[in-house]
Amino acid sequence: MKAADKGKLVIISGPSGAGKSSVVRALLEMCPLPLELSVSATTRPSRPDERDGVDYHFLTKEEFSRRRSQGEFLECKEVYGRGDWYGTLNRTVTVGLREGKWIVLQIDVEGAIAVLEQYPEAITIFLHSGSLAELERRLRQRGTESETSLQTRLAVAQRELAMADHYRHQVINHTISVAAREICDVLKRYVVSA
Repeated sequence: MKAADKGKLVIISGPSGAGKSSVVRALLEMCPLPLELSVSATTRPSRPDERDGVDYHFLTKEEFSRRRSQGEFLECKEVYGRGDWYGTLNRTVTVGLREGKWIVLQIDVEGAIAVLEQYPEAITIFLHSGSLAELERRLRQRGTESETSLQTRLAVAQRELAMADHYRHQVINHTISVAAREICDVLKRYVVSA
């Protein structure tokens, strides 16, 4: 395998409301690199527009727990105290990297730290809105959170924003297409010429 053919691990993190899902979707559509999104597993119920194996691998709590105890997750955690677990399956990452793909993990800061212990060479990008005030405005505009839930997300976001300097790159999401293009430009710098 030539160095140019080896896959790379890309970690994209950022607080809730930063637009990660939208930017990553745009990135996958427009960037010419062999990017593949790692589909996370979760125990939360699927929403009406979500498909198993595409949006998430929807697992029962028992199945998730079994896989967790067998070490099948690269990283996993319960989020926002709701009892639902999220995680990255080891196999998705190892198989993709072996096939020369650039595996994109859209995970939180804690997950990123866990992954970096095993993949210190991962390309890390922190996506944010520019300020906590802008983040709060976006979360309120979504209208999907209770005030208590919103305050919890903002407290977590504040802790995550404090970790932004631990990432190799930071991108501010003012516009989805521009942020996706900026991330693609960052990733192109990691292409190894043959």
